[in-house]
Amino acid sequence: MSEHSRSGVPAGDLPVLRLRRNEDRRIRAGHLWVFSNEIDTARTPLTGLARGALVQVLSDRDQFLGYAYANPNALICARILGRDAACPPDRAFLARRLAVALSLRERLYREPWYRLVFGESDGLPGLVLDRYGEAVVGQIATVGMEALREEVSAAIASVLAPRVLVWKNDSAARDLEQLPKSLAVSCGEVPEELGVREGRLHFSVPLRAGQKTGWFYDQAANRALLARFLWPGARVLDVCSYAGAWAITALVNGAAEALCIDASGPALEYAARNAAANGVSLGTLRADAFDAMKALGEQGRRFDVVILDPPAFVKRKKDLPQGQAAYRKLNQLALNLIERDGLLVSCSCSWHLAADDLVALIQAAARHTGRFVQILAAGGQAPDHPVHPAIPETRYLKAFFCRVVRE
Repeated sequence: MSEHSRSGVPAGDLPVLRLRRNEDRRIRAGHLWVFSNEIDTARTPLTGLARGALVQVLSDRDQFLGYAYANPNALICARILGRDAACPPDRAFLARRLAVALSLRERLYREPWYRLVFGESDGLPGLVLDRYGEAVVGQIATVGMEALREEVSAAIASVLAPRVLVWKNDSAARDLEQLPKSLAVSCGEVPEELGVREGRLHFSVPLRAGQKTGWFYDQAANRALLARFLWPGARVLDVCSYAGAWAITALVNGAAEALCIDASGPALEYAARNAAANGVSLGTLRADAFDAMKALGEQGRRFDVVILDPPAFVKRKKDLPQGQAAYRKLNQLALNLIERDGLLVSCSCSWHLAADDLVALIQAAARHTGRFVQILAAGGQAPDHPVHPAIPETRYLKAFFCRVVRE
């Protein structure tokens, strides 16, 4: 497969996807996604490809652009895996990609609790791997990566040799690729809980019933930044708290009290347990975030620090108007609960909501509530979620640390 014809196209038996004229510019610039309307279907019909098949992507002039896996039934009909014609995506290729990803995380973190692979940003589109000490939890979002799962599992075993490797394939992204949701184990036994270390803190989270792979490593750097803006005796409200990471971080850094709001009872039970494990205590309130903050305001409750870390309100571009209204309302309710000189931490994991748009929504909420807001810091996803410069979709997390005073 490493041999080349005179046109520069690698020899081999992989099927070909040929792009239409001038549709190769974005791919040459570094993007990894090929859209179905970019394919010259007269010369290389998409319908002839099997779901998940490995292919060669060629320009309209038969220039090799990369190896990819294909899904003829999806808008993103192919995702580039590699651009070196001499290195097809086999087990050795996957092991090299994992080793490169691991070298970054080992440089960033002293202990093995981090996101090991972040999809396209690590050259492995459709794959997420989170490391929990001797356990690895993976999620696959695409039919092409699903077809490579056994090879990926073998590559993980050769590079890391984890005691446990679990595939928690329950993300909504699988629906788009017509993939079933499942929980499968490649080695070891499926643990009921996962242990997490974040700095000097220790947490436990459920695996089966947990969100994502069990933990939100992407917020770790922002939680560390929170300590910079806290003061002794602060009263903290952690909205959409999950297992209490934000609240516990605040408490061990001097906050006097913290209340966690979440719609999940089991998540709040873990929050209370995690607080005790770190030598602090917190309150919990199981409720819808909007309803709970409205009720707290009516009760006259006030806080010095309010942290908003909601799920994505904008999952598709067409949801943007409704999502913007939800973010504005959430921030408006939060601002009403903040004392005369307090702190708002407002986050969004919606890629379709730009950072400047979130700032505008915070400002609109401030004007509506008679508050003056000063942005002290802007955070993003932790460095184990690196951004691919050619793929804006890989920069998704926003966190604004805002001082709030009354007008």
